[in-house]
Amino acid sequence: MDKRRILCFGDSNTHGVNPVGPRFGEAERWPTLLQSLLGERFRVLEEGFGGRTIAFDDPVEGGYKSGMQYLPPCLLSHNPMDLVIVMLGTNDAKQRFAMSAPAIAQALAHLLRLCHLYAVDGRAEPSRVLVVAPPPVRENVLRTRMAGIFDARSVEVTQGLGEEYLRISKLMRCEFLNAADFCRASEEDGVHLTAAGHRALARGVADKVWKMFKEESQ
Repeated sequence: MDKRRILCFGDSNTHGVNPVGPRFGEAERWPTLLQSLLGERFRVLEEGFGGRTIAFDDPVEGGYKSGMQYLPPCLLSHNPMDLVIVMLGTNDAKQRFAMSAPAIAQALAHLLRLCHLYAVDGRAEPSRVLVVAPPPVRENVLRTRMAGIFDARSVEVTQGLGEEYLRISKLMRCEFLNAADFCRASEEDGVHLTAAGHRALARGVADKVWKMFKEESQ
């Protein structure tokens, strides 16, 4: 039996940035933990990049940050793909972009259209898509090294992404998961997941993936 192929497309919390040290290893990042939980019937591919946004190249951190620009060739290079998991939006809430939650969700809708256009499964049909609302930025971010990048408005905006992403997911006929139901950003920097957060998110995503493919086979 061919393996179900899953692409995890996200930012530093998919890449595995450690809030207090170097990048988490393969035994600690949620996409590789997801692979372990799902087993040999699945092949999980990591596409996380620190600072990635839905819609913007970054005037401070440099280019190659726009998910919209990178996603089409990324999907084409990894096809066939049974499922694309998208967890983005935190970086769009940075102070310098001044985006609202509804505006970020509208940008997400354009990104999901690209998924529908460019991601195909082994039968050349559009891949399934799972939208994951990222964990909100914590209020203590103003007392961490991330202050000045994220502000109080960023906290409020990211707190509203779950509701907005659910609405967009229904509109775009995608599956939805709210990461905040399973994990929180760390106390250390208010943005990135701890190792425990990666484990909890991996379990939540794995349960969702099992449910999705069980329903598909019925």
